[in-house]
Amino acid sequence: MSRYLTLSALAVLFLFPLVWSGYASLEEPSDYLEMARFGEGLDTYATNSVLVSGMTVGGTLVVSALGGYGFARFDFPGKNLLFLATLAILMVPYATILIPLYVLLGYLGLQNSLVGLSLVFVMFQLPFALFMMRNAFEALPRELEEAALVDGCGTFRAFSRVLLHAVRPALITVGLFAFLASWNDFFAPLILLNDGSSFTLPVAVVSMTQHTFGAVDYGMLQAGVMVMAIPCLILFIVLQRHYVRGFMSGALRG
Repeated sequence: MSRYLTLSALAVLFLFPLVWSGYASLEEPSDYLEMARFGEGLDTYATNSVLVSGMTVGGTLVVSALGGYGFARFDFPGKNLLFLATLAILMVPYATILIPLYVLLGYLGLQNSLVGLSLVFVMFQLPFALFMMRNAFEALPRELEEAALVDGCGTFRAFSRVLLHAVRPALITVGLFAFLASWNDFFAPLILLNDGSSFTLPVAVVSMTQHTFGAVDYGMLQAGVMVMAIPCLILFIVLQRHYVRGFMSGALRG
């Protein structure tokens, strides 16, 4: 009984800010109209966020799936050192390398670019994603891959036709984390994007809620929070079962 009371109390504690934001955002429905007309338009900012998140998820899944499979199934010189070097990205303070990355993107012609921003997000997602995918592939019995090879599949075909289906929960987990990180991030787009037409939702919401002398329009801010939160909630609810299976299998294996 005490367990259910504790879980209920925690649920209320975590849901209260969201419910309060939803209520506050509906007090002045005109805030949504004002937000939709701000600057380049809410549809432009939402489209930018969708594009960045989509490219981040796609890039993270491709690189982490191939890299995780390689680390789990192949032996090569410097394997463990390379894996540790990838994980070491987690120890680098996020804010300290954004300016060097901004300069690097300038040399590559990707400054103020949604593609460049997506590549930065993919880089920051790689340590966790590679860790999850390596553990997911290591958890699969080698007999599964050997059976596919005996049936005439090559290495890549066995990987794409058989093993990827077996690690689908881990892929969904990695993709969900990549989406949430890129969809909600404010600091990287603020530094790497300087054209209002390229802004993502977090930067646009902060810009539209700032008024004269630094005053904040809290009604519009709450409306922006709800616009950003709803896609995350829907995705998490729809994918919850796969997310829990993928996270537990990958994390516990490690």
